[in-house]
Amino acid sequence: MSGAAAVFDTLAGGYDAGFTATALGRLCREAVWRRLDARFPAGARVLELGCGTGEDAVHLAGRGVRVLATDGAPAMVEEARRKAVEHGVEGQIAFGALTLEAFASESSAETKLVDAGGPFDGAFSNFGALNCVAELGPVARALAARLRPGAPAVLTLMGPACPWEWLWFLARGRPGAAFRRLRPGGARWRGATIRYPGIGAARRAFAPWFRPLRVSAVGALVPPPYAEAWARRHGRTVARLDHWERRMEHRFPLPWLADHYVLELERR
Repeated sequence: MSGAAAVFDTLAGGYDAGFTATALGRLCREAVWRRLDARFPAGARVLELGCGTGEDAVHLAGRGVRVLATDGAPAMVEEARRKAVEHGVEGQIAFGALTLEAFASESSAETKLVDAGGPFDGAFSNFGALNCVAELGPVARALAARLRPGAPAVLTLMGPACPWEWLWFLARGRPGAAFRRLRPGGARWRGATIRYPGIGAARRAFAPWFRPLRVSAVGALVPPPYAEAWARRHGRTVARLDHWERRMEHRFPLPWLADHYVLELERR
């Protein structure tokens, strides 16, 4: 198990309470769901990399999309499996333990389930799973090998520039946390290294196999989820910020200044 997978294995039990069930977490999730729904019609077979507790897979399965949900953290996979049963969509979702490192290296033992399920009609990875890999290029190559030509990929990554984060942590006297995304080589978090590739870098990594379609912001005007306590006190303000962010999510410079950006690509 990789360092990042081990971290998320320990976080699985409390992940939904700390993110999914929060007001800001829900706004972030719904913003991404709009893009997933736009790309994946009912009946499509899609691959998910980094499924976490299965929130996105369950959402898509409820719309009739078939999902192979994978994650490097076994505890996350079990949480996702339980959630699928709870929502009555277990027949629409297959699960597998798969680290992104193994996926990128195309290890036959760990990728057997993925290889047997392809080629897929699309793929997605949400909320920074791809920030946990050292290089995006090998992941891009491995993903392209499992998708049919013309298939969409919807990838949500944390970007390097987040003014909300700068202001939030500077106001609390924590400059190291404010500018952690700008550190060369990435930032250490719970013993794992998290990297923050910009939109241009991500596009270049996928360019040999994918063409860009769209990029949008998640958390440019809306504050990041760690500002949940503030958001609860300013509900109307957050609602207005979300309204305007959704209207302008694809316009420069919002995706370049967001907590996360959603990069939509098409397999060449």
